[in-house]
Amino acid sequence: MTEAVAALISSIAPADDLERAHLHEAAAWVARTADIYRRVKPATPPRHLVTYVVVTTPERDAVFLVDHRKAGKWLPPGGHVEPGEHPGNTARREAEEELGLRPELGAGSAPLFLTITTTVNVDSGHEDVSLWYVTTAAPDAEFTLDEEEFRGGRWWTRDEIAAADPALFDPHLSRFLAKLGR
Repeated sequence: MTEAVAALISSIAPADDLERAHLHEAAAWVARTADIYRRVKPATPPRHLVTYVVVTTPERDAVFLVDHRKAGKWLPPGGHVEPGEHPGNTARREAEEELGLRPELGAGSAPLFLTITTTVNVDSGHEDVSLWYVTTAAPDAEFTLDEEEFRGGRWWTRDEIAAADPALFDPHLSRFLAKLGR
């Protein structure tokens, strides 16, 4: 499966210098180890593969974010890639588990964005290599949120995100939105 992950990483066109650096580091990490899946919560190994599923409107003018209890941030839904699982299947599974949404994602799906982020508020710190997938839903879509994981969820417009405190969100969300808008 690491070959499939390496192929996904190489298929992403970087939007900026930071994404280019993250892509280079992620490719090197996958090439030097097969230990890319979290096996023990929260941080074994200390760097592991995750997916985000960014739900956007067809016009891409808003994204649905969840208020994540442990992270203390508004994030796209997502989660850890299980050993041997294709990240596209992880994204689909997480969208179903966390939102009740059945997106058109799977082993053939490609992510739009990649980031490497040190976690906050969850443990003493580990790194998530995050593949950001995109799907759409109507603004009036009804989601069934995982109440154990989230305090709530809502649509955020680009303007609302730009006007809010950046600390409320994943540190790479604004960069992702810039890439999504291209």
